[in-house]
Amino acid sequence: MSRERTIRLVVGLLLLLLVFGPLVSNIIDLLVDWLWFGQQGFRVLYANILKAQIELSGFAGLGFMAILAANLAIARRLSRRAGYRVYHETIEFPALDRFRTAFRWVIWVGVLLIGYMVGNWATGNWLEYLLARRAVAMDQSDPLFGINLGFYLFRLPFIWFLYHFALVTLILCLLSAAFLYLLEGGVMVTPRGPIVSRQARSHLCVLGALIFLLIAYRFRLAMYGLLYSPRGVLYGAGYTDVHATLPIFWTLLFLSVLAGAALLWCAAGGTIRSVLWAVGGMVALGVLGGSLYPEVVQRFVVAPNEIDKERPFIARSIEFTRKAYGLDRFDEREFSAVEDLSLESIRANDATLHNVRLWDHQPLRTTFAQLQEIRTYYDFSRVDNDRYWINGVYRQVSLSPRELNYESLPSRNWINEHVSFTHGYGLCLGPVNESTPDGLPQLLIKNIPPVSSVNIHITRPEIYYGELENDYCFVKTKAKEFDYPSGAQDVYSSYEGSTGIPVEGFWRRLLFALEFGEKNILFSSDITPQSRLLIYRRVLERAGRLTPFLRYDHDPYLVIANDGSLYWMLDGYTTSSMYPYSEPFEGIGNYIRNSVKVTINAYNGDVRFYISDSSDPLIQAYARLFPGIFQPLASMPQDLRAHIRYPEELFSIQANMYAVFHMTDPRVFYNREDVWRVAQSAARGTASPMTPYYTIMKLAGVGTAEEFILMVPFTPAKKDNMIAWMAARCDGPSYGKVLVFVFPKQKLIYGPQQIESRVDQDPGISQLLTLWGQGGSQVIRGTLLVIPVRNSVLYVEPLYLAASAGGGLPQLKRVIVSYADNVVMEANLETALSRIFEGGAITTSSGVNAPSGAGAAPGTAAARPEPISPDFQALVREANQHYERSQQLLRQGDWAGYGQETKKLGDVLKRLPSVPPR
Repeated sequence: MSRERTIRLVVGLLLLLLVFGPLVSNIIDLLVDWLWFGQQGFRVLYANILKAQIELSGFAGLGFMAILAANLAIARRLSRRAGYRVYHETIEFPALDRFRTAFRWVIWVGVLLIGYMVGNWATGNWLEYLLARRAVAMDQSDPLFGINLGFYLFRLPFIWFLYHFALVTLILCLLSAAFLYLLEGGVMVTPRGPIVSRQARSHLCVLGALIFLLIAYRFRLAMYGLLYSPRGVLYGAGYTDVHATLPIFWTLLFLSVLAGAALLWCAAGGTIRSVLWAVGGMVALGVLGGSLYPEVVQRFVVAPNEIDKERPFIARSIEFTRKAYGLDRFDEREFSAVEDLSLESIRANDATLHNVRLWDHQPLRTTFAQLQEIRTYYDFSRVDNDRYWINGVYRQVSLSPRELNYESLPSRNWINEHVSFTHGYGLCLGPVNESTPDGLPQLLIKNIPPVSSVNIHITRPEIYYGELENDYCFVKTKAKEFDYPSGAQDVYSSYEGSTGIPVEGFWRRLLFALEFGEKNILFSSDITPQSRLLIYRRVLERAGRLTPFLRYDHDPYLVIANDGSLYWMLDGYTTSSMYPYSEPFEGIGNYIRNSVKVTINAYNGDVRFYISDSSDPLIQAYARLFPGIFQPLASMPQDLRAHIRYPEELFSIQANMYAVFHMTDPRVFYNREDVWRVAQSAARGTASPMTPYYTIMKLAGVGTAEEFILMVPFTPAKKDNMIAWMAARCDGPSYGKVLVFVFPKQKLIYGPQQIESRVDQDPGISQLLTLWGQGGSQVIRGTLLVIPVRNSVLYVEPLYLAASAGGGLPQLKRVIVSYADNVVMEANLETALSRIFEGGAITTSSGVNAPSGAGAAPGTAAARPEPISPDFQALVREANQHYERSQQLLRQGDWAGYGQETKKLGDVLKRLPSVPPR
């Protein structure tokens, strides 16, 4: 075999490996997804996306190859001769002439390979392609160029793609033509330098001219990029961008066109000197004008008069940022924060206080895991808050599904993981503010099978689709499908749903075996033609697979429908980073809307998409691109629509942006006179921003009844007193309305961190918490909640007690309530409220139980607490001494002495008075 044929064979094999290896895998993925999308009823999604990818890949890949091939054909035709020569001092290359054909093969194979890579790269821009085809005009234009904002959100990203595609194509055309001329003879090498034939020079100059014309258009695109400039006080074009950088871009654009014209003149027989002048001018202006001149303007023109120069541009950024994040829709109101609450007003707001969340998510999840997982392979991955009408009363509840965790199966094998153990079972549900006498959560729905003590019942408790990372599984097989444990006997069931990809025959089994790389799928006798394959069972992955153009909230939550079936509720966001003048938020872009609500049936995986914000231009475009996929929110079943809620992730983003962009006056904004931040909490160590929380309350001056809201408090940026609080309404026609209640600036309102400090400084509470934290116990401080009642503010913080060793069971032991200058700690919220408001101007009271539950000592501290009596302090010191002595004896192995000291400790605790004497 000749050397040339060997090279051809090697190149061909490499091409097959590079192209057809991934291609086979991609074809298998495409076939499985085609079956799955069709079975779900969303083939229009798959077909339209796939069609766009094929169109774009074909346009880019085949177009690139066609242009490059035509360019090479022109170059070869214009070449005058073959071989490699040097005049006067001739250097012979006898071996290279023999490889001329091989080089040609390398060139053409390179064209095919690069074309394939360009096609793959273009495929990733399918969304920009589709949005550019279905652009939606918006009701506003940018203030600098007067172009409709829809151009920036829909068309500009795809124009950037076209620019990069054209630039790569032209540069490779230039390089490949130059190489071919060198190979075929259009370019000759001499000791005095290269000699280029007239035809080759004309060809190369035309290509260079096209590149410079494209660079000119690049400067036009760069002008649009000024709308996203970070140089000024705020995001977007500032004074320097408009008055220095923009003129430079126009000049560079003109010079680029001039350089292109000079190259065309050179192609027609002119000299290269004009080209060098134009290019030199571009380089000089780019270096000096691109950075030096704007910097001079910024330092010596803008900086000395920055507020006056930047005022109109700051106003633009504030306006556009508020619109991009929906902040312009917020309703800001005054909140008087008077201290006029009484026991009567507390009773009048009974529904608000009976829905204060006393069970934090983490302690409650730990308690659920200890009491209700039943078997090691079940897991409560997350706790969510929702609201239900329970026996005629509107209640906030905590809910957590009992999902199957494959990693915890006692015997992990293919049959167990993919055929026998297929689903979780049921859930736990309880009110957020109730506990048993032992301090454990009161459960309204519990156990396996689910047992309900209220009017909410679960008829379809199986959870095939959930939050945990669960792999594929086969249902309707010959094998027994584990349903739930029942004493010594297990209960088995069979999947009754109609979803899942039918297995049917051998070819589909082969396809699934190749997809998952599992031979058991092909040879298992348990799988029959009637069996079905369930894939994409993690709900976030499932929704994201169907609609990859949406971003999803990280926290799906489970809803119990009226018929007893379980549904996952997801919040979908439309986002963009192309909204002019809008300040970006890390990881999001600079535009966001919660435009989609998604429901997924936990049993059969049925997915439905509903438009929750029809004013969003992006969701309007998606609805046009994928007809029949998105339904109006009004078509969602009423029992599910009653449980939609304002998403926490969006609320957190808006809260952080509003903390700065509530300032609408450019001068106030520039001076940062009124910057807020989300209130900090340090109850669990290092101070960190509070997480927004759901609650049920009656909004002052707004509603006439209690409603489900999401809220968070604000403090000034460098202080801890509270300045405002924000609430998003979740119920009925008021859904999506956000209210901001601002406190009077002349009045001091305690912030959460200040209340926590006051709790820590209370002598009675701090001493008794210290005592609780000894003897192998751990005090867990819950989230301090700000609870507005009428025009006043209450603060509530739950306390839990758990064993320090692993596996401790958190128990709700005390509730701290603060109002005005009083701090009270009692066994429950009702008692704490009664002590504050029945006692009038309470100066002190304090109360805790010892870890054993033996003693009780209600407690509170006012602004100037009276000292606790010496006798009480002596008892506390004596208790500490007995405890320290018992621990010392325990370390020494003196069990008898340890028992005696523990008994003495108990006697001392029993002698503690119910109220610390003053």
